[in-house]
Amino acid sequence: METELSRTLGIEHAIFGFTPFPAVAAALTRAGGFGVLGAVRYTAPEDLARDLDWMQEHTDGLPYGLDVVMPAKKAVDGIGEAEIEAMIPEEHRAFVRATLAKHGVPELAEGEASGWRITGWMEQVARSQLDVAFDYPIKLLANALGSPPPDVVARAHDHGVLVAALAGSARHACHHADAGIDIVVAQGYEAGGHTGEIASMVLTPEVVEAVSPLPVLAAGGIGSGEQIAAGLALGAQGVWLGSIWLTTTEAELHSRALTAKLLAAGSGDTVRSRALTGKPARQLRTEWTDAWDDPAGPGALPMPLQGLLVAEAVSRIQKYEVEPLLGTPVGQIVGRMNSERSVQQVVDELTRGFEKAVDRINRIAGRSTQ
Repeated sequence: METELSRTLGIEHAIFGFTPFPAVAAALTRAGGFGVLGAVRYTAPEDLARDLDWMQEHTDGLPYGLDVVMPAKKAVDGIGEAEIEAMIPEEHRAFVRATLAKHGVPELAEGEASGWRITGWMEQVARSQLDVAFDYPIKLLANALGSPPPDVVARAHDHGVLVAALAGSARHACHHADAGIDIVVAQGYEAGGHTGEIASMVLTPEVVEAVSPLPVLAAGGIGSGEQIAAGLALGAQGVWLGSIWLTTTEAELHSRALTAKLLAAGSGDTVRSRALTGKPARQLRTEWTDAWDDPAGPGALPMPLQGLLVAEAVSRIQKYEVEPLLGTPVGQIVGRMNSERSVQQVVDELTRGFEKAVDRINRIAGRSTQ
């Protein structure tokens, strides 16, 4: 499963895996792919440094990358977290309290801080993460919300680090190319997390044509080797997978209830909702997303206000595993995630499926050697 891009990065398979879990990222790198560690949950630079130290020890000298979040458009600028939180309307705070009370969600213990803070969506936090990351031999810096600021792109290039940015349309991809991005991730509507409105089968070839000769990774709804083959057939030089790793044995969800929901979910059990971050993000549909998407409610706030508003609520829902409200960002590929497997087993299945798809096409084209 080699392409020009995989050879450039020195990896065996053109499988790029985004994950918030260091153990998953390291396992993918060891399996011949390219692990990309999501940095958004690291609010303290020393915590990111600790996990990058761990990555160094568990990747056998093989390449890996980091994913940060720098919004292209800022809802707020130049002020701290406390000042931002003060901008949250009381109506929205009351809505959160009422929704949690309706489902009997217990309070956190006295003095217990929220374990889930989304301050990583703020540019100054992402910049502090980069101050740490560039002390490590990362090979790729990805930005989940478009092109990073020009100085960040230049800084990455000065360190010999390639820069990738996600795009939901050919227009966005062209902006990335103009900004000096090295790799465009064409993320279709089916993907988990923040997505646009164009499906992968349409988006991938549009982006490939728009930014040629820049390499493109296909993303969104991909979880089998046959789908990888389709992405490469559409002109991509690799695939970007995120959701499929959530039910691997190395993932650290720390919630059997959430894992069970993922394993039981079908491809129609997700929804694009602003409930988590303020931007449309595909996630499991729950009574929490239904409440925020209800026209009778106050509606979600813009990023990063929504993430700050719901941080404690999400922590309480996760800690007490309140099943009707319990969810996570995940793509439509969740319908194929019906068993727990190791990262190596997933990669083995992907490569086998890819080989079968290529053999099938060769037979159709009359090129089979069998």
